[in-house]
Amino acid sequence: MSLLCHSISLYFSGCRFRCTDVILRHLSVANSFYILCRGIPETMAALGMEDFLNNAGCKLVFYVQTVGKGVSFSTTCLLSVSQAITISARSPRWAELKVKALKCIGPCTIICWVLHMLLNVRVLMLVSDKENHKNITNILDFQYCSIMISDKHQNAIFAALTLSHDILCLKLMIGSSASMVFILYRHKQQTQHIHRHSISSRSPAETRASQSILILVCAFVFFYFLSSITYVWFSLYTNTAWWLVKTSALTNACFPTASPFILMTREHCVYRPTQCSWKK
Repeated sequence: MSLLCHSISLYFSGCRFRCTDVILRHLSVANSFYILCRGIPETMAALGMEDFLNNAGCKLVFYVQTVGKGVSFSTTCLLSVSQAITISARSPRWAELKVKALKCIGPCTIICWVLHMLLNVRVLMLVSDKENHKNITNILDFQYCSIMISDKHQNAIFAALTLSHDILCLKLMIGSSASMVFILYRHKQQTQHIHRHSISSRSPAETRASQSILILVCAFVFFYFLSSITYVWFSLYTNTAWWLVKTSALTNACFPTASPFILMTREHCVYRPTQCSWKK
C-alpha cells in the first residue's frame, strides 16, 4: 500500500514516469486485492471465527482474489517484456517497436483486467457459503467459505487451459529476462573501462530498473511453481487435507507480499523522490 501511495503521489505531483510505472501501479493494485481478499479472511478463520461471510460475500471475496492473482501474473509478464524492449531499443527497428509498445501499455493493462474478470466468472458459480454446500460431499472447505469441486474431467480440462496460458506467459517472461541479462552483461563489458575511471560507482537508473524486474520475475517464477503443485493437486484429487489448503494460501500469498519489498529495496526513487525527473 505504501508503494501504491508513493506512485499515486508522484503522479499528482507531476513527476515524469517511466514506461514500466503504469504496469507497476496495476501490479500493486492486483497484489493488494489478493492480499486483502485472501489474507483477512484467512486471518479471521485462524483466530477461530467461522461463517462470518454470507453467500454474496464469499463469491465476491474469492472472485476478487482470483482476478487479482491472474492480473498479477499477466502484468508481471507485461512488465518483463516491456522492459526488455526498452533496453533493447538502440537500433532503428527496436526504437520504432519501443514507441509502439509504449502506446500499447495502457490498453494492455486494461485488457488484462477485463480478460481475467471474464475468465473467472466460473468462480462465482462454484463458491458459496458453507450453508449452501452443507449437503454436498465434494467441497473444498476454507472454514469461512467452501468451493464445490466439479467433475474431475471438467477440472482437468480447465486446469489444462489455465496452465497453457500460464506456460505461454512464463515462456515470455523467461525469454525477455534472458534477453535483459544478455544485454546488461554486454553493456557492462563495453563500459567496464569507463567505470574504472568514474568517481561514482552507482549504476544507471535503467540498469537498476532492469535488475529489479529480473529479481521480481525470478521470485514470481519460483513462487508460481510452488503454488502450481497445489493447484494441480486440487484439480485431480477431491480429498484434500486441511494443511494442504493452508499451504496453498501461504504459497499464493508469497509473491504479492514479497514483490513490493523487492521494488522498494531496488528503486532509489521510492526513498528519494527528488531524484525523479520532472515534467517541463
